[in-house]
Amino acid sequence: MKRRIFAPEHDTFRATVRSFLEREVLPHYEQWEKDGIVSRDAWRAAGKQGLLGLAVPEEYGGGGTPDFRHSAVLTEEFTRAGAGGLALGLHNDIIGPYLTGLGTEEQKRRWLPGFCDGSLITAIAMTEPGAGSDLQGIRTHAEDRGDHWLLNGSKTFISNGILADLVVVVARTTPQGGAHGLSLLVVERGAEGFERGRNLDKIGQKAQDTAELFFHDVRVPAQNLLGERDGAFGHLMTNLAQERLSIAVSAIAAAEHLVEITTRYVKEREAFGRPLARLQHIRFEIADMATECAVTRAFLDRCIEDHADGGLDAVHASMAKWWATELQKRVADRCLQLHGGYGYMSEHPVARAYTDGRIQTIYGGTTEIMKEIIGRSLLG
Repeated sequence: MKRRIFAPEHDTFRATVRSFLEREVLPHYEQWEKDGIVSRDAWRAAGKQGLLGLAVPEEYGGGGTPDFRHSAVLTEEFTRAGAGGLALGLHNDIIGPYLTGLGTEEQKRRWLPGFCDGSLITAIAMTEPGAGSDLQGIRTHAEDRGDHWLLNGSKTFISNGILADLVVVVARTTPQGGAHGLSLLVVERGAEGFERGRNLDKIGQKAQDTAELFFHDVRVPAQNLLGERDGAFGHLMTNLAQERLSIAVSAIAAAEHLVEITTRYVKEREAFGRPLARLQHIRFEIADMATECAVTRAFLDRCIEDHADGGLDAVHASMAKWWATELQKRVADRCLQLHGGYGYMSEHPVARAYTDGRIQTIYGGTTEIMKEIIGRSLLG
């Protein structure tokens, strides 16, 4: 089915993204996976190409294009290329809205130009060893010392944790406030007492640096409070719909691409003297996956369109996230099975997609959390 949500300007942007991937990313990606981290040169190249800060106002060096469809194009192309290690979506779609929506004028002028040119890489630190989706379990805390906050605690599973120059830290600022006693503090590279642990060894997304972070009496300037004191819960809830939609966009793009490469494979691969595609079971498998992808794509495109118009709510974003990521997981498993032993080889795209995509049903809110949100909206 012809997609109807994109205009010619989005098609032009898609061509730009593909050219960037071919020139600046794919030739180096194997080495980045071996290194466990992306080169900072790639971030600066992305900034020079105009791929960072798409929604940031032009006065701060951004693209001035808040239309989410540009972000969707970027996510789709990076996913199809298997290049999730260069986490532009995290930078643009998850952290960017906090800086532009909550930042003071002084903060915007201090941080956004670097955010857009690739010299300031960002991360958000929410998850802790004992607290994942449950914000009430956060123990990292900050004491108000007048001209600064004294920050103590630790975070884990932080994407961009090694490279990040700015880390938005979710910390407890009112001990008895529960989930509503949290604030957002921006910790900058080089702050005394801010330490990075090891670059975590994951089963997938090998090029994406993921780290433990430690804060020992870190003096965070008072002017680095982002948004309202004790307002983090509301701020996080406001931006979660876009975060979850971004993950869903990546998920359906991955599933569609897996079906494409598997369809080609079964046409070429022979068993018992004939192509696999001649076997009815194989045709049924491809038909099942293609149909599930087509139906999911229709819903996701509607969500993208609604979000671009400012009308996507948290419930439908949760539906999109859990359905698309669970579909991606199923499709990756079935496509690997159809590739047989070749699918288990690390150098094959289906193997990388299988391991890279497994995290999708976990971060950004697990499938179980998504169902809880949907269920509560329907049943109270």
